[in-house]
Amino acid sequence: MPQQTMRLLKNCIPVFTVLTDENRHKILYLLLENGKMNVNEITDKIHLSRPAVSHHLKIMLQAQTVSVEQIGKERFYSIAMREATEQLKQVVALMEQHCPSNRSS
Repeated sequence: MPQQTMRLLKNCIPVFTVLTDENRHKILYLLLENGKMNVNEITDKIHLSRPAVSHHLKIMLQAQTVSVEQIGKERFYSIAMREATEQLKQVVALMEQHCPSNRSS
């Protein structure tokens, strides 16, 4: 597999990390349904501790799957999957192009 594909796969590891955790799935779903939410609102809906929700949101921020906006003293989180989606599309396209099992005989 070309180095470009491997480099892109490596860059997608944070996104894959977000997508492998059920609690982060729940957070993504809540944000999709509700738009902007603060930690307390998320905590109330998924019944995790505030520190646990904050931990998941930190991972999601690092992976650029959510964004945060400071409004007054509150931080509101929302979905920010555009860059992650584009990276995943590129990975799929490169893998389809370069994986021998995908080529016609």
